[in-house]
Amino acid sequence: MTTVSDTRTRSGSPTAAHRRGSRRSVTYRARRVHRYLGLVIGLQFLLWTLGGLYFSWTRLDAVHGDHLLRPPALLAGDVGLASPAIALTALRGREAVDSLVGVELVTVLGRPVYRLRYLARVDGRAATATRTQLVDAVTGELRPPVGQGEAVAIARAALAGTAGVRAVEYLTAENVGRHHEYRGQPLPAWAVSFDHPERATAYVPAEVGRVLRVRNDRWRTFDFLWMLHTMDFRGRDDINNAVLRAFSILGLVTVLSGFTLFALTSSVARRRRRITRKRRGPEGA
Repeated sequence: MTTVSDTRTRSGSPTAAHRRGSRRSVTYRARRVHRYLGLVIGLQFLLWTLGGLYFSWTRLDAVHGDHLLRPPALLAGDVGLASPAIALTALRGREAVDSLVGVELVTVLGRPVYRLRYLARVDGRAATATRTQLVDAVTGELRPPVGQGEAVAIARAALAGTAGVRAVEYLTAENVGRHHEYRGQPLPAWAVSFDHPERATAYVPAEVGRVLRVRNDRWRTFDFLWMLHTMDFRGRDDINNAVLRAFSILGLVTVLSGFTLFALTSSVARRRRRITRKRRGPEGA
């Protein structure tokens, strides 16, 4: 005759069956979460990995184009310089200067030039935007911003080697978008593109008077991968955007679900569960 206790022994106690069903339920849910999240963010994981490989295997000086530029020319130690106060007096006679931000001595095509940075007064109040005025440092006379001919000459003199000029473009806030390779830099500026194996473009701000940035194909590849890395498809440089934050959280959940699956389905975990059931005896089987 089969007793109730014998039936329970063969079929397992309700508590043990509940535990096994609960484990299977957790494993099933973890597997589904891991599988579908892997489909959603797997491509982005691949793009992050490809970008990381390019970033780590490419020298930054090659990306920045430092090898494309000659060392900057230095002024002679005995050069005669006029006082910046002469230019500042002339500038005050043209507009209301509220405060002086800085004075910098630079060279424009081998000639010393002052860069006066200042805040002007507009409608009786100090403007927040810094203005720049170039000054001939020998005579103290105010000089106009760098023109196209000067910009081409400056770019030619700065570029190492010889290369023909392919195109010249005048950049302003109206034609430099958030994706432009010269974004976030002083404007207006001249973009001088060369017939160069690396498709180099030198950028000369009109109120700086030297090559401030040079872009090449390595930088453009880096910039595209950086956009995919940061997931900032509007401006490319915002690493605090909502899309990146969301995918970071989803990536963390994917990794944690993988760890959960390993803990539930590994041979070590199964062996420990068998040992635990044997220790409990028939009632816990």
